[in-house]
Amino acid sequence: MAKIVPLFSSSKGNSYYIQGNGSAILVDAGRNLKQLELAMSANSLSMCDVRGIFVTHEHSDHISALMVLLKRYDIPLYASRGTLRYLSDHGKVPLTAKLNVIEDKAEVGDFCVERVETSHDASEPCGYFITTPDGRRLSIVTDTGYLTESAHAAISRSNLAVVESNHDLGMLRGGPYPYILKKRILSDSGHLSNAACAEALPAFVNAGLTRIILGHLSEENNTPRLALDEAAESLSRAGMVSGSDYLIDVAPVETNGKSFLF
Repeated sequence: MAKIVPLFSSSKGNSYYIQGNGSAILVDAGRNLKQLELAMSANSLSMCDVRGIFVTHEHSDHISALMVLLKRYDIPLYASRGTLRYLSDHGKVPLTAKLNVIEDKAEVGDFCVERVETSHDASEPCGYFITTPDGRRLSIVTDTGYLTESAHAAISRSNLAVVESNHDLGMLRGGPYPYILKKRILSDSGHLSNAACAEALPAFVNAGLTRIILGHLSEENNTPRLALDEAAESLSRAGMVSGSDYLIDVAPVETNGKSFLF
């Protein structure tokens, strides 16, 4: 049995801890190291079990801890070539860091991690499709303006998926953000809306996805209730029943001690 623990999930910071057979990997490190370690401790987890850190892209809410973390812990860092180049060129990682380009997939301990294409305003962003030591499969796909072909394929192969449900369209359009920021969020290189996420979910459940975690919710332009209701309505229209066909949750802004077994 494998588990995922959402440590942080929002524009304030993002990090997911995936554990299987006594070892772990970390996807993103978007709060400072002390906050990450406190979140891990609250869930009886340890950075010492982490065999690799996988970064989706270079925005601060995904990399804030990297400089100090990689100085303190001898953990390899994995990301796309474009992301690693940005991190190195802008001094976001120490010169001694063990940087590894993930072109297609990487074997880290007993984990197999495959890169998934996303569409975001960053230097070669990506998501990840992860096979755990006991053969369970999960996808983490956030920070994307739309679900790419490879994202669809990865989520359809997963037992559990973290899928972005960033904003409610009405709240965003009627909210206080300046026009240029709204335009960025709504673009194909922005963030996935509740509506876009909800529309895609029935096909994924039909393909075998059973556990859904809605991630990277905007605190200004969304609420967990709105995201859950829109997703559940879409799945219900497709004839799918919560509790029997699927389970759905929202990743908390900060860990609430909940982990998800899959």
